[in-house]
Amino acid sequence: MSRLISKFFLWIFRWKINPVMPKEVHEQCVMICAPHTSNWDFPLAMWVMSALHVKFKFTIKNEWMKSSFAWFFRWMGGIGIDRKPKVAGEERKSMTDAMAELFKTNKELCLMVTAEGSRKLCKQWKTGFYYVALAASVPIVLAYLDYEKKEAGIGKVIYPTGDIEKDMREIMVFYKDIKAKFPAQFSLDDRYPV
Repeated sequence: MSRLISKFFLWIFRWKINPVMPKEVHEQCVMICAPHTSNWDFPLAMWVMSALHVKFKFTIKNEWMKSSFAWFFRWMGGIGIDRKPKVAGEERKSMTDAMAELFKTNKELCLMVTAEGSRKLCKQWKTGFYYVALAASVPIVLAYLDYEKKEAGIGKVIYPTGDIEKDMREIMVFYKDIKAKFPAQFSLDDRYPV
């Protein structure tokens, strides 16, 4: 999507962009986009990332990338995940391993995930993003959509240490004051209280 069109939509909806742009976004990273409580979150995130010149990707089943809609998913930033064994009889790859391998074959990859895993209230986030970043030795970039301030952007970069308790608490501290479109449907991960 063109940067000009994205900026136009953000202007119409009166959204501001936090212009801070860590260098990691243009190299390799796993990007969390939160809170995720509305269907509006994805188009807003697309417009914001386009306006910031961030070429993000998101994962999708490989079968979808072979369908007649493949062109659409590619245009949106979809990247196929193939978990099938390369040799008959081998064990099927975990989603975490398959995602981590994407960083070996893509020199520049900003992989966007919704850590909550659902638009519904979820009190425990899916921590696969953490293990993907750890396995691929890439940072975790914290992107946000604050509906109260009508501000979006990238707020912080976390380098996973392997101490998930410490790192997840740091992530929760960042998101604790960010307001979702539907606040009753957003929760921090209650395993990591702040």
